[in-house]
Amino acid sequence: MNSSGTTKIRTVILDYGEVLCFAPSPEHWSRMADLFGLDPVLFRQIWGKNRLLYDRGDVSYEAYWSDVAEQAKIRLEPRQAEVLGPWDVEMWARINPVMVKWLAGLHSSGIKTGLLSNMPEDMIVHTRRNFPWLKNFDHLTVSAEVRIVKPDPAIYRHSLAGLGATASETLFIDDRATNVEGARAVGLHAIQFQSVDQLKNELARLGFPVLPAD
Repeated sequence: MNSSGTTKIRTVILDYGEVLCFAPSPEHWSRMADLFGLDPVLFRQIWGKNRLLYDRGDVSYEAYWSDVAEQAKIRLEPRQAEVLGPWDVEMWARINPVMVKWLAGLHSSGIKTGLLSNMPEDMIVHTRRNFPWLKNFDHLTVSAEVRIVKPDPAIYRHSLAGLGATASETLFIDDRATNVEGARAVGLHAIQFQSVDQLKNELARLGFPVLPAD
């Protein structure tokens, strides 16, 4: 974007978690925490400790959840391990319809669109099977397939290459400050997503032509 407030953005790259989908509810976290016999706040810390390794595909489903159980100091029964994956997918599968509609609007307006997400294999399978709106992306970059996670500069460059886009003409939107900073470090314009209204206001101030609906 230039100083006059107009935009030369030709490509928009979106994160998935807490941008295109809603954040997990307290009930989702509590259900998993109860299985491990933990307070939800402590469970979430343990859940996230080695999550990037899982998202990158460095550890298997079984190894990831076994590590969580070890940190929680419990023995994970087979029947418990079987439900954790589906529960994990379920809590990240509540789609934000306003953002999905905006994605469709971007795509139909001729703006190139990309997905760039830290996402483990089971979530990738779920999204490809169940979200027909993925067709509104020109390119998908998901961490477990490329074996790189945000905010590694290489994953942003992978997404740009797949889209045939330059960083200076690309806008990246993510809910995490570290990922936004990572994008800016490789030359992308970037906005940290906090809400649809906040995103809409920031886009409007920048003179971006396609805004999320009210």
